[in-house]
Amino acid sequence: MLTFDQIKELLELVGRHRLHGVEIERAGFKLRVWGEAPARDAVPAAVPAAAAPPAVALQAVAQGVNPPAPAAGAAAASAPAGQDPGEGLHVVASPIVGTFYAAPSPDSPIYVRIGDRVRKGQVLCIVEAMKLMNEIESDVDGVVAEIYPKNAQPVEFGEPLFGVRPD
Repeated sequence: MLTFDQIKELLELVGRHRLHGVEIERAGFKLRVWGEAPARDAVPAAVPAAAAPPAVALQAVAQGVNPPAPAAGAAAASAPAGQDPGEGLHVVASPIVGTFYAAPSPDSPIYVRIGDRVRKGQVLCIVEAMKLMNEIESDVDGVVAEIYPKNAQPVEFGEPLFGVRPD
């Protein structure tokens, strides 16, 4: 469980850096923090305005509840500048804010390369958030056509990680 000071610090970081969101899970306790939402998506605040930076919502939820899925086309719209997901590509997006790692450790081989065939459930990368390593799995069978972030690059919630050409 996180202390009040740790939660407060997390809220301040999300507000200060204008992050879209972060999710932390420890010993059955799950905490989600959303930053500034687009104008069309109002998120109700669960903490008093004085306790949190502007436009930050906090929600503690029971273990096993999935984060909200990005709106259709949101992953494609948030592709890094100059990187179009391409026709017919399925985009695997980051479910959390963190740091993208292509391999389980610096001295290990990377999980996948462009051109590799992947299966549904196969680990594609790791996104580290608050010292927790989160394995990101493919949700389709296909061939890796694009890898958007560079190794050790920060990624945001909903940001495209891979473009997979489905079978």
